[in-house]
Amino acid sequence: MHTTRPRITPRSAAAVPPRWRREVARVLISQERIARRVRQLAAAIGRDHQGREMVVVALLNGTVLFLADLIRHLALPLRLDFIGVSSYGSGTESGELVFTKELRLNVRGRDVLLVDDILDTGRTLKRVLAKLRRLRPRRIRTCVLLDKKARRVEPVEADYVGFEIPDLFVVGYGLDFAERYRNLPFVGVLHPHVYQEASKPAPPRGRPAGLPQQLQRPRGQRRRLLGGSATRSYTRT
Repeated sequence: MHTTRPRITPRSAAAVPPRWRREVARVLISQERIARRVRQLAAAIGRDHQGREMVVVALLNGTVLFLADLIRHLALPLRLDFIGVSSYGSGTESGELVFTKELRLNVRGRDVLLVDDILDTGRTLKRVLAKLRRLRPRRIRTCVLLDKKARRVEPVEADYVGFEIPDLFVVGYGLDFAERYRNLPFVGVLHPHVYQEASKPAPPRGRPAGLPQQLQRPRGQRRRLLGGSATRSYTRT
């Protein structure tokens, strides 16, 4: 069931397209490498679920690009549904997780594949898995594009992992910063000045607030610096 997991090092790099060079420091995982890995993941999932119908459950919103590419390569019958999760509170680490969208489909007695963009602290995946288990599926497998083990605080592991990455502030291929950069076809590392500017106090009244106001919105739109290093962190973790 488990596949060999490519490990991305901080030195992994490719040329950043000119359009993004002021904001993206480097390409961590290229579009071509992502495409190859998604095909490999789909092949492994297909082998493990051969002859059975699957319910694919995706977490909104960062999974959208990864999910679309993944299921196009799955040659087996499947149904698709989504779960929404947000975190509310004074901070990402202590915020209360709230389910903003529930499943439509009945997963009782079925094989479920839970898909997410990144496995970070493990808090969100732990909560979602517990919720799904109460619905009594036949079995649950998890698939994530990125695994950031350095940030893990819960004993949660994914069954299918695209890439293991270091503790870097990453965007692209569905992953965002303040709802930007989801459309990048690669996974890139953000220039520090982008999130440092966003973390500054809001300007005086009468001046454009810009990005700092966006950081007050729910899930997927707030990021912060932890432990003095630049890390990507959701409003859900």
